[in-house]
Amino acid sequence: MQGESVWLGRFRRPMQLAMYASVAIALALFLWLAAGKLFTGEGIGMYEMLRPAGRPMVSAMLYALGAALFFTSLFLSDSVGAIEARPDGIFDFVALVCSRLAMVGIVSIVVVMFYEVVSRYVFEKPTLWANELSLWAAGFVFLFAGLYAMQQRSHIRIYVIYDIMPRWMQKSADVISVMLIWAFLIALIWGAYNEAVQKALRMETFGTAWDPPIPATIKPAILIIIGLVAVQALSNLIADWNKAPEHHSPLDDIDEIEIENIRKTLEG
Repeated sequence: MQGESVWLGRFRRPMQLAMYASVAIALALFLWLAAGKLFTGEGIGMYEMLRPAGRPMVSAMLYALGAALFFTSLFLSDSVGAIEARPDGIFDFVALVCSRLAMVGIVSIVVVMFYEVVSRYVFEKPTLWANELSLWAAGFVFLFAGLYAMQQRSHIRIYVIYDIMPRWMQKSADVISVMLIWAFLIALIWGAYNEAVQKALRMETFGTAWDPPIPATIKPAILIIIGLVAVQALSNLIADWNKAPEHHSPLDDIDEIEIENIRKTLEG
């Protein structure tokens, strides 16, 4: 990623220090809990991590993990990659923060599945939580990735007809598209709001041995993230309204930077 600040400015360095501190605290608490489980057999495992009542160390670990995710996503959102579009809308920074959470989620899924494979096939001690934790994280990754795709204008769009339209007709098509997204959001809230609130209030769980509250978190998250997608679509419309029309071709899909990196790798 590029090193210059995108939106934090003078707060970039304090945010970086907060990220390092929160990650260090979360890692220290994790090692403490893991050591207690390993050496005494009376430590706190993954089952207890979902049930912090009466376990202050579990609560501290969860708060530290939440702080680490928060500060990490904020700091990483202050840089953009070489192939990323720089934020230019009124809402783009929220999407960038969510995209960094999705990045962390993908890494966590890889780590969890690697742990499960080693535990299952090397030590013959499969876990009860790895699959559900991966599903849980993947659900949020999918939602955050959708918001990020909308911000980057990288969602599926068919330009065959759009490119031959005059600019006023392109703007009309953009307005209709945003209206349809908002209509979908309204219909989604109308049909699923009460169910999402009920699942969240009773902390509905997955009904397995580990029993994580996947329905209680994913269902409300769907409504919230789709709402953010609708807001992002409106932000894109406002940001792109006075821009010159774009013309697309198959050559747009060629990533010159990636080709150059492959060429350097082969030459090396």
